[in-house]
Amino acid sequence: MAISPKLLNEGESVVVSTRTHPKALLLPLLALVVLLAIGVAVQVWVGVNALSWIVWALVLIGALWWFVRPLLVWSAASYTVTTRRLITRRGVLTRHGHDIPLSRISDVAYEMDLIDRMLGCGTLRISDASTDGEVVLPDIPHVEDVQRKINDLLHDEPAGHGSVD
Repeated sequence: MAISPKLLNEGESVVVSTRTHPKALLLPLLALVVLLAIGVAVQVWVGVNALSWIVWALVLIGALWWFVRPLLVWSAASYTVTTRRLITRRGVLTRHGHDIPLSRISDVAYEMDLIDRMLGCGTLRISDASTDGEVVLPDIPHVEDVQRKINDLLHDEPAGHGSVD
């Protein structure tokens, strides 16, 4: 999950390294259970014949699309806060990355709905001085702690600029 140490600059250290909360996998897991139930029901109903093999092939395709693909996407995404920047990485085949220096961050806010509060996660909203204006990181585990750590990094720096060593 952590970013490779070779991608860090000299004197830079990781403060927070996380990914989206596993709650993002609940719907894919439910889809897998439903697909398996359909496969078993069809096999019990019609027995082992050509139709059941076709249904199991469709279950396999559905499982790959609705469970394995989201699992790979979830496992390939990471969010890292270092002493100097926010690093986001995502993508299975094509990797996408976004680095924001802490000196450009102007506001860090979070949102937690009722389910998020029960599961201990939330959406982190980071406002920066870029043209996009805001980076939204959904379903971050322990979002309040992450927000506090980022704010600590921002406020430990003189006037919100520079690096913390």
